[in-house]
Amino acid sequence: MSPNGSDRSPRRPMRRKLLQAMTAGLVLATATGCSYNWEDFPRLGMPTPTTEEAPRILSLWQGSWAAALAVGVLVWGLILWSAFFHRRSRTKVEVPPQTRYNMPIEALYTVVPIIIISVLFYFTARDESKLLDLSKKPDVTVNVVGFQWSWGFNYVADVPGSTGNAKIDKNLAAIPDRFKKDFPANAGGVYDVGTPGTRNPQTGNPGPTLWLPEGKTVRFVLTSRDVIHSFWVVPFLMKQDVIPGHTNAFQVTPNHQGTFLGKCAELCGVDHSRMLFNVKVVSPERYEQHLKDLAKKGQTGYIPAGIAQTPHEKNRETNNL
Repeated sequence: MSPNGSDRSPRRPMRRKLLQAMTAGLVLATATGCSYNWEDFPRLGMPTPTTEEAPRILSLWQGSWAAALAVGVLVWGLILWSAFFHRRSRTKVEVPPQTRYNMPIEALYTVVPIIIISVLFYFTARDESKLLDLSKKPDVTVNVVGFQWSWGFNYVADVPGSTGNAKIDKNLAAIPDRFKKDFPANAGGVYDVGTPGTRNPQTGNPGPTLWLPEGKTVRFVLTSRDVIHSFWVVPFLMKQDVIPGHTNAFQVTPNHQGTFLGKCAELCGVDHSRMLFNVKVVSPERYEQHLKDLAKKGQTGYIPAGIAQTPHEKNRETNNL
């Protein structure tokens, strides 16, 4: 009985306030998601994949979320269980029995995290090795050149009206021979280069536009002229660092036509936010025509790829051959 003679428990107002707060939180959460497309929910914030390789990345993302949710539910459950069932009694003030050095429990919370991390590591390493596999000879090779504060694209291809050889071109000297061995023969090439003020003529989005053919395996050879950048085409779900003195590469096969956004994902200086570009995926025939159009504009040959490899990097590649 309460001091004023009422049978009303002092815990009830607290419970009522807790229920009201939970209800308000639920209403707020649902109200903010009114415009959300529930068909997008399984992707958990990821954009719609537009390459054959992207679903592998999406699957890894979803699996990581599932594992994190399972661990979160377990931890939250243990916290709530401890808070409700082991709270101090209002009538008993004695100290409860103290338990120390419970070996089974200590072994449990040591072994379980190791198992979780090992499983996540296995799937990450498996998918990474697949995504970075360059054993398949590409149909198209593009040297992506990052520089402050835009992008250049060297299309390594045998284009009518452009003469030369990409394997010995001095502007591509920074690219290691292990990538050049897959360059097409007599690839005079064409290029496109942008500035922060460049815009896509169809969409008006800022940055230069990289053209790619649908259904063809494209290898990106990434080089930098100055500092570390990061080449990220958002719906490809794949990005990789563009490092001066070190050449990275990866391959994708675009399977959706359209114009997509790309950006630098590495803080590279004062105008980092302006390092934007577009990716236009078209039919193979339209892609070939675009290369011919660049040649007609006089954009033949290649722009400088970037900083030459450091001696350390050359030695590393020689030892790994």
